[in-house]
Amino acid sequence: MTISTFTRRAVVGLLAAAGLAAPATAEVDFSGKTIEWVIPFSETGGSAKWANFFAPLLSEALPGAPTVVVKFMPGAGSTKGANWFQKEKHDDGTLLFGTSGSTQFPYLLGDPRVRYEYNDWTPVMASGTGGVAYLNAEDGTKFDGSANMLKDVDFIYGSQGATRLDLVPLLAWQMLGMNVEPVFGIKGRGDGRLMFERGEANIDYQTSSGYLKGSAEMVADGNAVAMMTWGSLDGDGNIVRDPTFPDIATFKEVCEATDGCETSGEQWDAWKAFFVAGFPVQKLAFLPAGTPQDVVDTYTAAFEAVVARADFAEISSKRVGKYSVFTGAGAQAALGTATNVPDSAKAYVINWLKESYGVELK
Repeated sequence: MTISTFTRRAVVGLLAAAGLAAPATAEVDFSGKTIEWVIPFSETGGSAKWANFFAPLLSEALPGAPTVVVKFMPGAGSTKGANWFQKEKHDDGTLLFGTSGSTQFPYLLGDPRVRYEYNDWTPVMASGTGGVAYLNAEDGTKFDGSANMLKDVDFIYGSQGATRLDLVPLLAWQMLGMNVEPVFGIKGRGDGRLMFERGEANIDYQTSSGYLKGSAEMVADGNAVAMMTWGSLDGDGNIVRDPTFPDIATFKEVCEATDGCETSGEQWDAWKAFFVAGFPVQKLAFLPAGTPQDVVDTYTAAFEAVVARADFAEISSKRVGKYSVFTGAGAQAALGTATNVPDSAKAYVINWLKESYGVELK
């Protein structure tokens, strides 16, 4: 399957599934209960901001208005928390788990630390996001819409790991011919931003919620320069400007303006495949395996009620960005998009990880 066919089918499938009506809910009452929403990252990153945005809205929408508490379980680029969730047997709806692209990519690449199976879990909500890469103020003066004058700069980047969502920016920067040295081991993208703020790193990227909350102000104050977004997908699977950041060029645009960077071929197809798996459907909320259908239906109805709020578009655009939110059958279809990439893209990335970072996945 070609990457263009892959992305087109993925988008069309998601849009079709998102239009399906929610199932009727049975009598489920969460009165007096506390729901733990576990996030396998630190409290400083985009996933934390995503869950903290949705948690109070979900509390209002669920019957009985339970307390929804966001808890954090960082470690091993989120595989620690995902492995823990795989073993959980809660069936009363009091445990919710949130994943991101950094949970999806090790699964896709066959990382030996993965002990979880996405298909065992029940998705009740999925949402897309974007990402913005930015430079420190000094090096930002050399950015002219291309990376041509950045190729002699030695960049330092705080990274969660090359097999995590960070592979999207790391591969993009390499395609641009930039010298970016990752410092691996941070627990969340918010920690990478803190490195940038302290001057320990001179390049960074944040998902949209993290950028809106913590990095946009640095750019506005002149302490950082926005370089590019990863973009968004249109209905035909083409990369277009991110609707949350329409004034910032996409990586595709910067690549086209940079000597030696190609937007076709094996390398581009691999990058785009992992971008599709990691961003248009990046964050998912799951109930554990074995959750009764009436509880699943109740969560589906609650998240649909959240999205149907008259003020949702306004408040979400400021906190998490302007992206699609999928529930019910749409969330299930979204999971399929997020956990499938062509074998050719996997093979390319696995070889790239070995050659560039000495990472061997066995």
